[in-house]
Amino acid sequence: METKDKTAITVETTIKAPVEKVWKYWTEPKHIINWCFASDDWHAPQAENDLKEKGRFSTTMAAKDGSMSFDFAGVYTQVKQHEVIKYTMDDDRKVDIQFSTNGNETKVMETFEAENTHPIEMQRGGWQAILDNFRQYVEEN
Repeated sequence: METKDKTAITVETTIKAPVEKVWKYWTEPKHIINWCFASDDWHAPQAENDLKEKGRFSTTMAAKDGSMSFDFAGVYTQVKQHEVIKYTMDDDRKVDIQFSTNGNETKVMETFEAENTHPIEMQRGGWQAILDNFRQYVEEN
């Protein structure tokens, strides 16, 4: 992934589920709202997803106590079913998500350009927590 002076961070997880299920839970708003947050005191009350090149997505992430919320949003630059999702976030950072299978397991690897406000390890930790939440949601449903 080209990053042009931006630090690239990679997080990954292996999910005990076939890629078809993983893809569905990753891309359908009715599932996204159940996993797209980093901790139990946050939630994702709304998600929209037009999964195609040049399609737009948006997920509202909010503190459950109402103290803060933001929209995680962007535009898809590449979608290859069950294999790759690439997008550019509204702040122009790029994300590359790779899905790979090994038997009945699916590895999800996300590489994203870091922003300049928060420390790298904090960003890595937040994205990894969301990915871990996703893995748990898929495996339990």
